[in-house]
Amino acid sequence: MKTDYEVRRLFSYMDKSKTLKALADRAEMYEQTARKYINSRHLPSELKKEHTWRTRVDFFEKDWKEVVVPFLENNEGLEAKTLFEYLQREFPGKYQDGQLRTLQRRIKTWRALEGSPKEVMFPQIHYPGILSQSDYTHMDELGITISGTPFRHLVYHFVLTYSNWETGTICFSESFESLSLGLQNALWELDGVSEQHQTDSLSAAVKNTDPNRGFTRAYDELLNYYNLEGRKIQPRSPNENGDVEKSHDLFKRAVDQRLMLRGSRDFESREEYEGFLKKLFTERNQGRLEKFYEEKKLLKKLPAIRQDSHKEFTVSVTKNSTIRVQHNTYSVPSQLIKETVKIYLFADYLELCYAQKLVETIPRLRGEGKHYIQYRHIIDSLIKKSGAFENYKYREDMFPSTYFRMAYDQLLKQHTYKKATREYLQILFLAAKEGEVDVEYALKSNIDAGLGISCADVKDVIKFQKNDHKQLKTNINIAPVDLNSYDELVFGKENDC
Repeated sequence: MKTDYEVRRLFSYMDKSKTLKALADRAEMYEQTARKYINSRHLPSELKKEHTWRTRVDFFEKDWKEVVVPFLENNEGLEAKTLFEYLQREFPGKYQDGQLRTLQRRIKTWRALEGSPKEVMFPQIHYPGILSQSDYTHMDELGITISGTPFRHLVYHFVLTYSNWETGTICFSESFESLSLGLQNALWELDGVSEQHQTDSLSAAVKNTDPNRGFTRAYDELLNYYNLEGRKIQPRSPNENGDVEKSHDLFKRAVDQRLMLRGSRDFESREEYEGFLKKLFTERNQGRLEKFYEEKKLLKKLPAIRQDSHKEFTVSVTKNSTIRVQHNTYSVPSQLIKETVKIYLFADYLELCYAQKLVETIPRLRGEGKHYIQYRHIIDSLIKKSGAFENYKYREDMFPSTYFRMAYDQLLKQHTYKKATREYLQILFLAAKEGEVDVEYALKSNIDAGLGISCADVKDVIKFQKNDHKQLKTNINIAPVDLNSYDELVFGKENDC
């Protein structure tokens, strides 16, 4: 079979060769072949006949129209394998496993020619300074750890649709506080505000239960504060937020690749990991600077200060020394029982205030129906009512680390239940007053050495450790400063004058 190139070369020699033989020799083909193409005046691709006949028996011919097509017309979502297994059950022995690929090809062809119209994507033209988009992306699949502990988190991802400039903020839930923190971090890093901002149908921003699907009051206030026009996509239509959705994949792939180069997915602290992400965003934005500077000129100015990224609650402290905030339970100092306190709920923590004074900062729980009980808040009462320990609803929170649990288990082997409980609560009381780190060190030392556990033993280890530290302190003697050397440096030696 000759190619189009070879036949075109034959045609180009026709005016230069007087005989067919000379023409065929020059084009390096047989005379009869040359005669065929000269007489037809067509290229091989134009003479090629379309293959419309079957070369093999159609095993599905009988059952195709009667069985397969009705299924596809009623539900195009059916997979070819499902239909093939159905045919094998209905007609035992008629269809063999090797024929599955044939049915898959036939169904693919039917869907392309006779199936329902598919959804069409419409590329959009983006203009500088007009639109920004944001959404959350889950990072758990990357296996990032902090000091060996899995770090489960999301990244609030912000993108300018024209320049594709991007940034992000670590967060732990899709709450309004996270949304407010992430959006404001992005705008202040950007040092400007776009005309419009588009989000997914986040419950923190959109009233999804409202038929009108308007924005929540808090999110509306945030948009108005920054003079931003809010936009939202339709439910279950992530393609409408296409720029940031595509950026999710590219960003996480970049993080994964950089972690491979780094040789470790473990970070010493959250701050180190945040620095890692910030550096990555900066490097990725380097190739977008030309469009970014074009866009930055058209951004609106920021307000004078940021808006507070928190919610406020007024709650009463129960007799259990706990409060309920956003469907989660937190312990507070027992002195506040029956008092009313002010709670400022931020993305990662709560501020507990009483009488306009900050009492304590508490880590925020993720999700709902959880509890965070700190033993130091209730140990004073628990040590007086040791019998309550056995069936205490939050008893597991009374073991701040593995060594405390091991110590309690060892005490149960050494004493009766009541005595072991009293002894353990004394140790826990010591941790609240003297410091959890020192008590844990003492417990670890005795457990690792195979020694018994008691509050008195723990006190002895702590006392010995403190005395040992005092002996290690070194007196530092600082020699008097010789001003003559300074004079020589400034004025020079006498024999130099």
